[in-house]
Amino acid sequence: MGMLREFKEFAVKGNMIDMAVGIIIGAAFGKVVSSLVKDVLMPPLGILIGGVDFTDLAFTLKAAAAGAEAVTLNYGAFIQTVVDFLIVAFAIFVAIKVINTLKRKEEAAPATPPKPSNEERLLTEIRDLLKTR
Repeated sequence: MGMLREFKEFAVKGNMIDMAVGIIIGAAFGKVVSSLVKDVLMPPLGILIGGVDFTDLAFTLKAAAAGAEAVTLNYGAFIQTVVDFLIVAFAIFVAIKVINTLKRKEEAAPATPPKPSNEERLLTEIRDLLKTR
């Protein structure tokens, strides 16, 4: 029962929920980046290098035979996946850099001292009056 109780505490604390939210957002972000690369970046890049569609780039290792499909090495899909990865990695790098900058600014900002209470102000006035006498 101890292990089940520990797991319940772990799940309720929010660690699991935070992790699940991160995974879901990461998956959605991955889809957005994949679409950006596939539908926006790769077509102009393909035109620049001669009208090549990267997803169609492949080496045929073994030609199609009777009833068997051709064996191909699809390096174009790999190139597209590498570009996806580089864009995701750069976006995460920029996000972490911004977060770290904000943290540093927050840590560097000196805390303003709290305003003195009414009693402290009154005592200060009394002290100042006594000094002048």
